[in-house]
Amino acid sequence: MMRYSRYAGSSNIGVFTAVNESFAFIAGDAAPEFVKDVEEALQVKTTLMTVAGSFVIGSLVVMNSNGAVVSGLSDQREISIIGECLPCTPLDGVLNAAGNNILANDKGAIVNPDYSKEEVKLISDALGVECVPSEIAGIKTVGSICSATNIGCVCHVDTTDDQIQLIKDVLKVESIRTTVNHGVRMLGAGILSNSKGALIGDDTTPIEMGKIEEGLSLY
Repeated sequence: MMRYSRYAGSSNIGVFTAVNESFAFIAGDAAPEFVKDVEEALQVKTTLMTVAGSFVIGSLVVMNSNGAVVSGLSDQREISIIGECLPCTPLDGVLNAAGNNILANDKGAIVNPDYSKEEVKLISDALGVECVPSEIAGIKTVGSICSATNIGCVCHVDTTDDQIQLIKDVLKVESIRTTVNHGVRMLGAGILSNSKGALIGDDTTPIEMGKIEEGLSLY
């Protein structure tokens, strides 16, 4: 299922929610209508919360079916809330905005190339997958410019052919270049997706929606 939505007047819905195949963690001030959209489109259980005292959960959390990586600025209560659903690992350091810096599914992860070897290993252990450092489309915050699931991926329009192949090699899915929200290239900010469905910002055009549907294999 694909549907349009908006969070608190913003079409950048991916900034405020983190999702995997079973769970979604949503900004604590989200309207009931937005929560319902997430639950129906992605078929997940939802929890309203903050991360590091902030509502930008999608920027600060990344997760797959094996575990979650969360900003090290999170407090123990926030880590425990996520930990009730799946193993949760805090990420310290400057690049602690895990959702922006990590692109992951259940098969692999591509991470900001500025992460140290120790940080890459921490992320790999937390998500239970191989992690490959690389930029995409000249951008290091790879989680903010792509949206990937276990069956597909959509990526920034400037993604190179070699990077398309990298996504296929690491995440084991095909990917399509597109935009969201009427020309926005930061796909991670405008899309929430798993293998069961996708929620997209309501500024997205029908042409963009068709490409996203194709890229995420949601026919």
